[in-house]
Amino acid sequence: MPEDQVDGEESYPNIGAADRDVVLASLRAIGEQIDDEIDVAEAALLLAALDRRGESLDPYRDILAEIAAEARRTTARTHSVEMQIAALTDLLAARWKFRGDSETYDDPRNANLIDVVERRRGLPVAIGILWLHAGRAYGADITGLAFPSHFLLRLSARGQRVIIDPFHGGKLLGAEDLRRMIKDAHGGEKEIEPGHYAPVGNRDVLIRLQNNLKLRAIAADNFERALEILVSMTAIAPRRSELWWETAVLHSRLGNMKTAIAVLEAYLADSSGDHRRAEIEDLLRRLRARVN
Repeated sequence: MPEDQVDGEESYPNIGAADRDVVLASLRAIGEQIDDEIDVAEAALLLAALDRRGESLDPYRDILAEIAAEARRTTARTHSVEMQIAALTDLLAARWKFRGDSETYDDPRNANLIDVVERRRGLPVAIGILWLHAGRAYGADITGLAFPSHFLLRLSARGQRVIIDPFHGGKLLGAEDLRRMIKDAHGGEKEIEPGHYAPVGNRDVLIRLQNNLKLRAIAADNFERALEILVSMTAIAPRRSELWWETAVLHSRLGNMKTAIAVLEAYLADSSGDHRRAEIEDLLRRLRARVN
């Protein structure tokens, strides 16, 4: 058994990036998993593989295994928050030199975990995935937060909680830091809301990672690329109606009306209890009217 795998964990297929169908099949298998069972770093590697065809994922898995093993050697869940943060910062920022890419922030490689591992630079959510991976390797109580515009983490231990900025090397953030970040990103009238502190699951983290790529493609009017990314997003989150909605809308903007209709029909056939069902049915009716 590999050093970073424990009894009961699901092992993922040893695949390279050449076979897109195999990668997507693995992502769809993740889409059927319970959220807590998802290996967020492995899933992020599979998402990255879709844009790095022809490569084996084994070298990157080996690096993740080494990071996990080092994390287990240097700290434990029972250590104080300060000790855990110091160990993770030393491991990820000092030893491995992972950091946020402030210079070329919009470079799409910053959202591809393979590229991030190679370049040691990335977006907040990509670097955050590596922190989640390292922390969970030794059993840390660590989670992503629903903070807007900038991905943050929360680490809890021995009755203490701290909020971490992985993009800036594990900087600890207080309430005033968060308030300033909100105002800088959303305007002086915006204030911190309780939902900004809410924990997010593994699937949400992965959706946030891919959303960076999707939004950049849409901003560049590259709808074909945005649809490619949405395929990966619906694979890991097949019950997210907003993703199927976006897929249909983009197909309609490209003139693929029959495909857009088929997308919504297939989703509705499998999602009888969706709270947005009426809204999706209305879009479906409008698309059918345009075809007829």
